[in-house]
Amino acid sequence: MKFILGTKEKMTQTFDKEGVVYPVTVINAGPIVVTQIKDLDKDGYEAIQIGYGERHSKNINKPLKGHLKDLGNFKYIKEFEKFGDLKLGDKIDVSSFAEGDSITISSISKGKGFQGVVKRHGFKGGPRTHGQKHSERKPGSIGAGGIQRVFKGLRMAGRMGSDRITVKNLKVVQVDKKNNILLVRGAVPGRKGTLVEIVAK
Repeated sequence: MKFILGTKEKMTQTFDKEGVVYPVTVINAGPIVVTQIKDLDKDGYEAIQIGYGERHSKNINKPLKGHLKDLGNFKYIKEFEKFGDLKLGDKIDVSSFAEGDSITISSISKGKGFQGVVKRHGFKGGPRTHGQKHSERKPGSIGAGGIQRVFKGLRMAGRMGSDRITVKNLKVVQVDKKNNILLVRGAVPGRKGTLVEIVAK
């Protein structure tokens, strides 16, 4: 298993050796540092804690400073499934990935605020004619015949976006070890600068 953290930069396109163009997402990935090895005896479960990104030391509280010691001032702290012989302070960069790797990416999608049913759920809306007025984007009836209540979970207007989204079976198109950049085929959830978790098994 391979994993790394990164930030989504932008989308662009790239060509392969045969001249076929692919849409790709540019991800600035790593390097990440192992900040803790959690074991079954002491912590109750096995995991590897890693740190990524940088922030000013004044924005880190004292307990976290004591935990990180001299490893760095990390912006993000995450945990992944334990594997291999990784030790405290080990660094992981994009060189662990290769072109053609199948990866799974998780990140927070763009927040869109309070949205209606047409945008949020793809409702068709009402007719514009035949006696209707201002009903193009209304949800229509929400009641049930005979039960006299609205069922839980009914699709209605509400907050949209800012959800954790996982996309599987994405392909690594190119690895730039010098600049710590991964080019991933297809779209990745989130806005520019969103933290993404990349896992390959």
